[in-house]
Amino acid sequence: MKLQTIALLLLSLNNINCISQKKTENKNSHSILKQINTIEKIQLKELTRGRNRIYTFSPDALHINLNGADTQQELSPANWENMARQAALLDLSKISTYAAPTTGRYSDSALSSTIIITSAGKTYESASFDEGIPPKELEGLYLLLKGKSKIIKKQ
Repeated sequence: MKLQTIALLLLSLNNINCISQKKTENKNSHSILKQINTIEKIQLKELTRGRNRIYTFSPDALHINLNGADTQQELSPANWENMARQAALLDLSKISTYAAPTTGRYSDSALSSTIIITSAGKTYESASFDEGIPPKELEGLYLLLKGKSKIIKKQ
């Protein structure tokens, strides 16, 4: 009898903990979903003396400016949602403080890259970093914008 009471008590406590955790997870998910909807556009700028590349991602299109020549591609809703979700995970007010791990852009041995996110009418710009080597906090977004998604074809 005593053993059954203890087992019942432990199961009850475990259930309460799970319910509390689910509420916290739902609250965080709701907050991220709300922030995703405020992301208006994301830009990736890569510049050096002889080359300028600006990729502007919006909910329905990718605008590419290569040394002044503009082109546009369709962007799937799934790709945009992935990018916006990754951007929503960032503390946008702090992206300008994320330190770049390398300094090749100082001597033109690498393009100087920045990520600019427009959310709820405000613009947030990262500090510059070498192309292909973003600060660790921006790595997930950078890989979606440039690397793993293969949306941007080799220029």
